[in-house]
Amino acid sequence: MKALLVNPYYPISETPSPPLGLAYLAGALEKAGVEVKILDFVVYPYTRHVLEASLSEFAPQILAVTSVTMTFNHAIEIIKDAKTINPDLLTVMGGPHVTFRARETLEQFPELDIIVRGEGEKAIVAIAGELGGNGRWENVPSIVFREDCGLRSTSDNIPVDMNYLPMPSRHLLALGRYKALGMPITMTTSRGCPYRCIFCVGRKMGSGKVRFRNPADVAQEFETLASLDFPQINIADDLFTANRGHCLSTCQQITERGVRAAWAAFARVDSIAPSLLKAMKNAGCHTMSFGVESADPQILKTVKKGITLEQVLSAVKMCVDAGITPHASFILGLPGETASTIKKTTEFAERLKNMGASYGFHLLAPFPGTEVRERAEELGIRILTNDWTQYHANRAIVETPGATKEMMDSVVERWEKKFMEWLGYLEKNIQSNTASKDELWQYKKLRYCSIIYELMMSSALEKNGMVHGIRNKVEGVQKLAEQLGGRIPFGSGEILEALDFAADQGTLTCEEKNGALKWKWKNTLP
Repeated sequence: MKALLVNPYYPISETPSPPLGLAYLAGALEKAGVEVKILDFVVYPYTRHVLEASLSEFAPQILAVTSVTMTFNHAIEIIKDAKTINPDLLTVMGGPHVTFRARETLEQFPELDIIVRGEGEKAIVAIAGELGGNGRWENVPSIVFREDCGLRSTSDNIPVDMNYLPMPSRHLLALGRYKALGMPITMTTSRGCPYRCIFCVGRKMGSGKVRFRNPADVAQEFETLASLDFPQINIADDLFTANRGHCLSTCQQITERGVRAAWAAFARVDSIAPSLLKAMKNAGCHTMSFGVESADPQILKTVKKGITLEQVLSAVKMCVDAGITPHASFILGLPGETASTIKKTTEFAERLKNMGASYGFHLLAPFPGTEVRERAEELGIRILTNDWTQYHANRAIVETPGATKEMMDSVVERWEKKFMEWLGYLEKNIQSNTASKDELWQYKKLRYCSIIYELMMSSALEKNGMVHGIRNKVEGVQKLAEQLGGRIPFGSGEILEALDFAADQGTLTCEEKNGALKWKWKNTLP
């Protein structure tokens, strides 16, 4: 039995990381004896020809595609193409978007055979087992499938015990490409969220009970990831600080191993304490992200956030005192938003910045499955579009009686302008040789990411990576940059700097072949 797992296109501007969810599915399938391959169209360009070649060479019986709302259109395009190429292929889709639109999606797209709801490890293994046996889909938990009389849903999974879940199969991921782009690598220490924020589906996807991994196992995985030398490890738990005892134990295990790697995590402002932050700092934590959402107490109450502005201020101060950068995330367009509340929130964000925090704005995206979408009319939310590609939270797709689309977009546009001004400031400092080491690194990382991503998505190395007549690698990479100079919208000098950066971190390699150097991205990492 073979299964091809697919990650659809996701914009590089959203800082994607290697697809941990697919790696967990792959780990479960491999443990069950299924041969697995992963196609990742975040770091590879998608064409139907590429898909067709993979289906022909690998010959899977199952094609499973993950998706969030913003990536759903590309995910279904992949499903359609695959079914056209091989009508006998079993097509499966999972992820939060289709979890809450399962029946509508199956009714609209006949090319899709099965939708997995919620966490997918048990279901995908059971699907593979039934496909190789009797094909009785009613035995598979948490799916919606087709039968002669229509669509049928099976009972929900019992949430998986994290300590019995196979390790994610990261050897199947293009880790080298993500590292070359300067992206973080992710891991989890728990699943589940006990809170009921009306704009989020986290609780519904994983259950309201938080399930924790053994801290020793977490520390072992952390040490393995640290050895890959990514710029940052992101702990992708819904709430890393859900249990202080578990959080402390995890940090102590990491510290005792002597592992030094920069990492970041999510917390609530009411879930931290100085002693906890000290342990986190000692273990390498450098950024803690908080969902603040709004500076208006009534909006916070309406969205069931359950925090106060005093707790936000206290949390930011505690983080700064501990040497950890607090990052505050805000959502504009929540129920009750007005020009006055937007002003209040932007001013509060600046206050936090002056205390030492960073901050960012998103605009409300009423995702399928969220309470805010289900109660939109009651809450005074006018949803402007169901074009899923617009659900990226960077432009307004809702309005309230007191806040227009233009009003909310202007806030984000001003914030984006400030970011561009910051880039200009960095450029000026670099040109005058007054930039700090950190400023220089931040600027180069952004620039190199843009260049390397352009090279990857244009398949420039695959098409033009052969350098003839040179065997010296230093001269070879210079010649390579010259060859690529006219093929992407960057000069050969800039390309050379980016290629040198990738070569220095071991993500760009070459091999001698018939008197020439063949350059390529190092996709897999040890």
